[in-house]
Amino acid sequence: MTTSEWAIRIVVLGGVATLVMDGWALLLRWMGLPTLDYALVGRWLGHMREGRWWHRPIQHSTPIPHERLLGWGAHYALGILFALLLWMVAGEGWLRQPTLAPALVFGVATVIVPWCVIQPAFGAGVAASRTPKPWRARVQSAATHAVFGVGLFIGALVVA
Repeated sequence: MTTSEWAIRIVVLGGVATLVMDGWALLLRWMGLPTLDYALVGRWLGHMREGRWWHRPIQHSTPIPHERLLGWGAHYALGILFALLLWMVAGEGWLRQPTLAPALVFGVATVIVPWCVIQPAFGAGVAASRTPKPWRARVQSAATHAVFGVGLFIGALVVA
C-alpha cells in the first residue's frame, strides 16, 4: 500500500471517529446535557496568535472572526491526528484487522487532552475542577472519549 493510500485511510479513520463522537454530542444535547461549543476552541486558537493561552473563562473572552469554523476544523484535525497516533501505536496490522480493545483504550486515553490542556486553558481548571459539577463533567468527558474510541474502531472497520 502506498503512503498516500495509508494517509487517506488515516483521514477517513479519524473523520469517522470524530463524526461518531459528534453524534454522541448531539444525543447529549438532545437529552439536555451541555457539550463543548467548538466555537470556543476557535476562540482559544485565535487568541493564541496574540499570546493569550489562558482564559477566565473563555466565554468572556472577545470573540474572533470565524471562530466556529476554526474550532470545528481543529476538532476534526485533532481527531485525524489521534487516528494517526493510534495507527503508530497499534500498527498496520491493527488497521488491516481491527479489534475494539486498542481503539477503546486509546480513545479513553485521549481524555487527557481536555482534562489537562483545554479545560485549564478555558478557565475550567484541570479535569474541570473549577466547574459547578466537576465529577459530572469528568464522567461526561471520559464517556465522550470512550465513544470516540468506538468511533475509531468503526472507522477502522470502514477502511480495513
